[in-house]
Amino acid sequence: MDETIKSQTIDRLKELVVERAQSLRLQSMTFREMYGGLVIELEENNPKSRVGGIYAYKDYVSLELAKGITFDDPDGVLEGTGKFRRHVKLHSLSDIEDKNCQMFVDQAVQSN
Repeated sequence: MDETIKSQTIDRLKELVVERAQSLRLQSMTFREMYGGLVIELEENNPKSRVGGIYAYKDYVSLELAKGITFDDPDGVLEGTGKFRRHVKLHSLSDIEDKNCQMFVDQAVQSN
């Protein structure tokens, strides 16, 4: 994945998370650098409010979802075999829409 596309994908994911949190009137949603990426917390400095994260890898950007095992996934987009966590691999900017990340972000924000 080209570094410019990777950066644009991360920026768009951050915008999407902020938009969805604002639509639910969440006041203190924050991103925090951690584990080599950005964790998403609905309450600043409260790890118990963590709903996921955004991580860049060589070939893709990953939207991590802390309680992804419980999410509706009608198109089978979510990957992972862990006990709770699931992720969406994004290989292009258009994957954000094509893989319906808004639906997953909404579920993540509402899951806490």
